[in-house]
Amino acid sequence: MSQPPGLLPFSGDWDTYENVIYEAFLESFVRANIQFRGLRVTAQFRPETKGKGYSFWHTISEAPTQKNRNEDDRIPDLRRCERILWISWVIANAGGDGFPWWENKRGRDTHVVIWARNHDFAVILAKRNDYYMLKTAYAELKSGRRAAFEAELSAFWTP
Repeated sequence: MSQPPGLLPFSGDWDTYENVIYEAFLESFVRANIQFRGLRVTAQFRPETKGKGYSFWHTISEAPTQKNRNEDDRIPDLRRCERILWISWVIANAGGDGFPWWENKRGRDTHVVIWARNHDFAVILAKRNDYYMLKTAYAELKSGRRAAFEAELSAFWTP
């Protein structure tokens, strides 16, 4: 099994850190022409928050409550931030040992979950007609989410 890229730890200055991890996101994911199952994986840039793309904010932050959909209220999660380089690594390893993937439905949308099980990190892609879009990522999953992932994984791959 391949090892994850190094972490990008927070150094105490949020503005500088935000710029560092955003550039790392652009370099390792956006400019890297990532593919999943032969189709490109893109990032959503609109609407922007603080001059940075939508997909970026959803990979590094959480809504304060499930009902709060205001992008400006999202709270950065340092565990997600420091693992920003892991997104493309997880996608590249999808289907390999320790990196199961499956599809799930959320409303009318089909998503693909790629789970780096041994590293407790997951990437969520939104399935489109001829490409995938990065939806979000999760680090250090809570036990309820792990259990839901196990159930979805089993249901998807069991005939």
